[in-house]
Amino acid sequence: MARLRSPDGGCVWDLKQDFYSLIPYTIEEAYEVADAIERNDPDDLRLELGDLLLQVVFHARIAEEQGLFDFEQVAAGIGEKLIRRHPHIFSEVKYRDEAEHKRAWELAKEEERRGKRSGALPDSVLDGIPGNLPALLQCEKIQNRAASHGFDWPYVAPVFDKVLEELDEVKEAWESGDQAHIQEEVGDLLLVVVNLARHLKVNPEIALRESTKKFSARFQYIERQIQASGRCLRDCELAELDGLWDEAKRELKKR
Repeated sequence: MARLRSPDGGCVWDLKQDFYSLIPYTIEEAYEVADAIERNDPDDLRLELGDLLLQVVFHARIAEEQGLFDFEQVAAGIGEKLIRRHPHIFSEVKYRDEAEHKRAWELAKEEERRGKRSGALPDSVLDGIPGNLPALLQCEKIQNRAASHGFDWPYVAPVFDKVLEELDEVKEAWESGDQAHIQEEVGDLLLVVVNLARHLKVNPEIALRESTKKFSARFQYIERQIQASGRCLRDCELAELDGLWDEAKRELKKR
């Protein structure tokens, strides 16, 4: 990377890059790692992890050129953090149960956030959650942070009730015809569904990904059946498509 970034014979494209220009590439590479994992393709995972590592090296090289930090400091920093956050492994600390361990973990992260602010108390317990995360992931992180400070239902039953309440409010908004209000209420419904997933120990991002893949597989089954009959989807009545959907559910479950 130092060679690629060298003003004397380096790569023109690499020389043009900065922290901001690399953001989309860094995000894309992380998603490609996730895709390789979900496809259970270890060879591609190895390659994609290399691509992701390249992004770390690239950012670190730019920082080194600016006198900010270098790759060794990046690696040392995460090593120190792992030791600091795992005192039960690297020191004599013992936790009585998982709940105590989780509280200590959150406390350690809170101390780190406070340290970033030169010892000052944070303005909010939600400080440090990136604002550009995908909405579903950001929602889960915010709710987890709030829950770790006591703002949460103690058990799951009232969360089910809240989902039904929010669903009723979506219907009322729809009946009003106010599109802005509909959007607001749909957002509220999605938020409380994420909360329900948390209480049920389900990762909402993974759950939605799996359901989306399942939907795609069933829809593609329908496409194949329709194409085999020499027609296209728009030639079919909804009742026929619905019947094929049920057929897809049965057939794909056998595989």
